[in-house]
Amino acid sequence: MSNTDAFGLVPGLGGENNVLTAVEKYERYHILYDGEADPRKVNYTDMVNKYYDLASQFYEYGWGDCLHFAHRWKGESLRESLKRYEHFIAMQLAMKQGDKVLDVGCGIGGPMREIARFSNVSITGVNNNEYQVARCKKLNQLAGVDETCNIVQADFMNMPFPDNSFDEVYAIEATCHAPDAYGCYKEMYRVLKPGQKFAIYEWCLTEAFDPNNYEHQKVKEEIEFGNALPGLRITTQVLEAVKRAGFDVIWDNDFATDSPVPWYLPMDTNKLSFLSFRVTTVGKFLTDNLLKALEYVRVVPAGTQKVQAILQKAANGLVDGGRKGIFTPMYFVLARKPE
Repeated sequence: MSNTDAFGLVPGLGGENNVLTAVEKYERYHILYDGEADPRKVNYTDMVNKYYDLASQFYEYGWGDCLHFAHRWKGESLRESLKRYEHFIAMQLAMKQGDKVLDVGCGIGGPMREIARFSNVSITGVNNNEYQVARCKKLNQLAGVDETCNIVQADFMNMPFPDNSFDEVYAIEATCHAPDAYGCYKEMYRVLKPGQKFAIYEWCLTEAFDPNNYEHQKVKEEIEFGNALPGLRITTQVLEAVKRAGFDVIWDNDFATDSPVPWYLPMDTNKLSFLSFRVTTVGKFLTDNLLKALEYVRVVPAGTQKVQAILQKAANGLVDGGRKGIFTPMYFVLARKPE
């Protein structure tokens, strides 16, 4: 791994000026202009792609290949909880050997590989980020599942599959990047076979969110900016969008509310860990100054420290949102497409 790779910067971005330019353009998308369309929604594809070009290897280095949160029992490791979370969605969808499954917004494919092995099914992942698609293919090969796990580079708002193509469809903390929840779920409805199930874990604001509360709004903005979100939706809006897309809802639940171990614990500075240390005052100081020094001597491209700052803001917003009970990354909906 090169020095550039180690700090999460994708070689495809080119030289250091391109990295800095990508960061600055990403930041501009989060400036809302009065009287104009929200640039985060109009340019969601470019915004999300720039984010994952810059952040993907930071995530993999710190979190692994399963880029999501999970309900977690006491005494259970983070990795164990992530696997159980993935097995749960496979069981709720009643996957069986030979099924053809779609993973919408599959990241670098950690859940896809785990579910394919657990359920003995074939899974196609959809991801619009070139770097993550290439990385997923490589990891599939290394895991020996490249014959059962396939990935297609495509926009999940307009997928290149015929109607009624898949036996099950799921998304794990991915469709929060969609500019329009209804449009995204409608596309998932289209490619699912009649009578079959659909499931999502969705990032949402809870009903405790108060749009007139300054602290709540600050948390919302930090999460959106730090995670390339066109706009967070409330759980009730997500459920309504699922129904509007044509699905019959079987059940829904916010798994964050009854998780014995808080889902945000790995980032919580009150409970020091490798991940949380980086967002403490001392951790921020050391990390920021290290990256500035490495930028100065050109070990990493200019803009690297700004990428770290974006991810720090994401962590701050997520932890604050979890503590206040106004944000959940694990609102679950199980639904069926009518016969």
